[in-house]
Amino acid sequence: MTHKTKGIVLRSIKYGETSLVVTIFTELFGAQTYMVNGARTAKKGNAKASLYQPSSILDLEVYHNELKGMQRIKEANRAIIYQDNLSDVLKNSIALYMVELLQKTLKQPEANADLFYFCEDALVQLDQSGSAVAANFPLFFSLHLAQFFGFRLSNIESAMHDSEQIYIDLAEGYFTTSHPGHPYFLEGENALLTMELLNIMQPEELSQLKLNQQKRRELLAKYQEFYVLHIPDFGQMKTLPILHEVLG
Repeated sequence: MTHKTKGIVLRSIKYGETSLVVTIFTELFGAQTYMVNGARTAKKGNAKASLYQPSSILDLEVYHNELKGMQRIKEANRAIIYQDNLSDVLKNSIALYMVELLQKTLKQPEANADLFYFCEDALVQLDQSGSAVAANFPLFFSLHLAQFFGFRLSNIESAMHDSEQIYIDLAEGYFTTSHPGHPYFLEGENALLTMELLNIMQPEELSQLKLNQQKRRELLAKYQEFYVLHIPDFGQMKTLPILHEVLG
């Protein structure tokens, strides 16, 4: 039996002379690993392999056996034809950051349709965005992705009303008016900017947030620290140094 599902390509690794091992976050089955035989043969050229570029959104017909760690794909086609995400240096770097962050947080293969739709929409919105929106997109995605894994920053309203001095305790995951007493926190302008980002629900609003290169770097570094504190074995983001360069 086969199943039709959408999928977001997270990683693609060459295997043998002609094949690929591809990790895909699917709408129906969560994150799954697929063997794609013959994807790199001269006869097929690069057309089949190019389908499996990280961040690509595909329409898939797959075989699925819960007892197997490696699944198979019967048919794959592009569900979304990007204008920029695969070709523009800035947007491609952001898209790769997004899929790496997603892959690092997906520890279990179970389906999560709401998370899938959020990520699919975010990638489409990135592709359609102008440069001012794209530059702030990694910050927006990093903060809003966290809610799907149970550690979204909370207590915003009470912190706003209680005091002008606001901290974000990254270890506990909330806004506070008291110094956290450990080094894992944001304060001052960085806390206020984070509050603004959390209140943005539509990516096009990101153009209103005027940030320079250094401020984006500071915030992204702190948001990675936030994930390290809450996701076991999170490690370091390989795409973050590249993103820092292109956002400059």
